[in-house]
Amino acid sequence: MLHKQIKTRLKQITSSLVIAASVMTSSVSGVVNAEDIGWPEKEELKFGFIKLTDMAPLAIAYEKGYFEDEGLYVTLEAQANWKVLLDRVIDGQLDGAHMLAGQPLGATIGFGTQSHIITAFSMDLNGNGITVSNDIWAEMEKHIPQKDGKPVHPIKADYLKPVVDSYASAGKPFKMGMVFPVSTHNYELRYWLAAGGIHPGYYAPHKGDTSGQIDAQALLSVTPPPQMPATMEAGTIYGYCVGEPWNQQAVFKGIGVPVITDYEIWKNNPEKVFGVSKAWADENPNTHIRVVKAMIRAAMWLDANNNANRPEAVKILAKSSYVGADEDVIANSMTGTFEYEKGDKREVPDFNVFFRHNATYPYYSDAIWYLTQMRRWGQISEAKSDDWYKETAKKVYRPDIYAQAAKALIAEGKASIADFPEFATETGFKPPQTEFIDDVTFDGTKPNAYLEQFSIGLKGDTVL
Repeated sequence: MLHKQIKTRLKQITSSLVIAASVMTSSVSGVVNAEDIGWPEKEELKFGFIKLTDMAPLAIAYEKGYFEDEGLYVTLEAQANWKVLLDRVIDGQLDGAHMLAGQPLGATIGFGTQSHIITAFSMDLNGNGITVSNDIWAEMEKHIPQKDGKPVHPIKADYLKPVVDSYASAGKPFKMGMVFPVSTHNYELRYWLAAGGIHPGYYAPHKGDTSGQIDAQALLSVTPPPQMPATMEAGTIYGYCVGEPWNQQAVFKGIGVPVITDYEIWKNNPEKVFGVSKAWADENPNTHIRVVKAMIRAAMWLDANNNANRPEAVKILAKSSYVGADEDVIANSMTGTFEYEKGDKREVPDFNVFFRHNATYPYYSDAIWYLTQMRRWGQISEAKSDDWYKETAKKVYRPDIYAQAAKALIAEGKASIADFPEFATETGFKPPQTEFIDDVTFDGTKPNAYLEQFSIGLKGDTVL
């Protein structure tokens, strides 16, 4: 009873300190102190995830006791699919979740379910691949340059186009899978296809058409990640874009060939985020900061000493309660390699990045890229101003909350100031990014100018 009274009193006397913490500078002497964050408003939490290796920061924060260090008692629960996961965050059954980077944005602007979701933590960079069936690969391979008996990478969709065209000539739809309409996988697959001259189709929500298949030369549909290999093996789809370990699973099962990773489509692209409802964040500001603290520590552990902890992470993720795939399958990508055709294993040290390159920082420019893709493919039906893109990004992505968590870790000696962006000068916009497969430059401060560069896709005032 005394313990509860002390905690209640602490909650009362520290609530105002959150406000003070948010305006402190990033100099070491001015860093927010751990005790200034205040006791968590809610200690028992339930977080959701999908069985993918990039849920790792949640698993590691739990297994290594980082949540408990923050006074948080967390239950992690796998969810059936991304829609169920989002709905359960919205209705309060989950306190937060491993989310597709586009999910908080899509929900906030009202594509699909309308609800204000925010993120203060980016979970990883890269981590996805595009896989095709053995039959499709046999046809693609005829068009791909070879060197030393192996295909030259990156493999562009240009080499898939003759296959898609042959299906069209035969009157057969060319079907591929992705995991969710606002998923990175959907946008990466569309980006890759369009860069090769294959139209992936439009959405027209203002007309009640959310199929995403208007004018499509490749028909994309939703399949939950763990079901991707079996769905392709059954012939329902001919290829897919998904996160690990479900590309490597196709290699191990001998049913398909991963042709490209998202690292090769857009180098160091943001992938998943940790999302909570805006209402939950407002009610539990101290709890939220402490959750982010724990997850930053987990991300640091995952990338520490040149990925030295990855073998241990693989063993943890292989548990049925997390990803539940064989250790060998998970290790194929988590330990710095990626296998394309069976036996064609190549070094991809940054295939999974959890902390390097400021991977955990929620950049506004990352949010804007997703919003441009929503506009490009019709999920945003009408033209929006550059200011709209920036304002929407700032409603959803919350680097201010992230900064409070990071500063507290620095004050506690659990992280170095050099590990993070310079908070006093950081704008939230990365410099223009050039490393895309089609050589188009993305400048997050000029979203409409970015869209104008594409020959396939909506732009300007175009409305379907």
